[in-house]
Amino acid sequence: MRILITTFFVLSTTVVFAQAARKYSNEFMNIGVDAKALGMSHSVTAQTNDVNAGYWNPAGLVHLDDNQMALMHSSYFANIANYDYLAYAMPLDKKSAVGISLIRFAVDDILDTTQLIDDEGNINYDRIELFSTADYGLTFSYAHSLPLDGLNYGINAKVIRRIIGDFANSWGFGLDAGIQFERNTWKFGLMARDITTTFNAWQIDEEKFQDIQDAVEGQNQDLPETTEITIPKLQFGISKTFVFHYDYTLETAVDLQFRFEENNDIISSSFVSINPAFGFEFGYLDMVYLRGGMGNFQNELQLDYSEQVTFQPSFGVGFNYKGIQVDYAFTDIGDQSVALYSNVFSLTMDFSIFRR
Repeated sequence: MRILITTFFVLSTTVVFAQAARKYSNEFMNIGVDAKALGMSHSVTAQTNDVNAGYWNPAGLVHLDDNQMALMHSSYFANIANYDYLAYAMPLDKKSAVGISLIRFAVDDILDTTQLIDDEGNINYDRIELFSTADYGLTFSYAHSLPLDGLNYGINAKVIRRIIGDFANSWGFGLDAGIQFERNTWKFGLMARDITTTFNAWQIDEEKFQDIQDAVEGQNQDLPETTEITIPKLQFGISKTFVFHYDYTLETAVDLQFRFEENNDIISSSFVSINPAFGFEFGYLDMVYLRGGMGNFQNELQLDYSEQVTFQPSFGVGFNYKGIQVDYAFTDIGDQSVALYSNVFSLTMDFSIFRR
């Protein structure tokens, strides 16, 4: 319990400092993993309980009965960007578990045209080279049950690596903390991301920067900032499970995401903005699942200067057989104008299938 008090004290003291930090950094870590969760519009903070809990709420890892592995691949922006995810988790004993996960978000084979035109104004297409930009997030998770029945906590330690060809690269470090509490058919969860403000330190190749500094007059004149700080975020969730005739289940969930900034969320102030998400999962025989959700509610300014509330729907299906679960989600991730709808597939495998 002392760990939890310390963790949330750090969160409360860093929020004030974070007001001067950059609003958006390491955004690839907010896309989400697991087609099951994406099909429910991210509303899984309270009930996540498998290997993917390392991302959504590490406290859920204590529910593991055996080792698990998860894989996910998806493409965005007309297959320009690739998003890959790999995770592994295992119980240490009946009260604790550990996990590790890796996220990669990358755009490969980008044209480098900085040398296309020489000093005399001649164009030479042979001088075009290719480079890649890639973001990596490596997360180590630990979860443990507390003496109070149904109360668990978890902690994430994150290492961030970002690479922009030979132009620049950075290292970053941060911590997350989560709590889950379960009573009868009700579940509650709280996830605090970047509780210490995740810090990124960039190294920029100044020779490469010189190549692009004068490409557009009046722009790119100064080196960009070499430090980034990701401000903390909170996500609170509630879920309830209904059972019908033993064979049918319905799990409903509501999540509230709190960002300590002012933006276009439907509830927004200079101190905090709140964005709700709603999701459900209908299951049959713990084998076949149908999911749906609504999230990312925004106040969007229209051409006539009026505001309109928009949201992003999602739905998905899943199939679980003897510890192998395949999930699919049809969901809108990111800005509707650029990301459009995405098809996401994921695989979760329980190692108990090898022990029978």
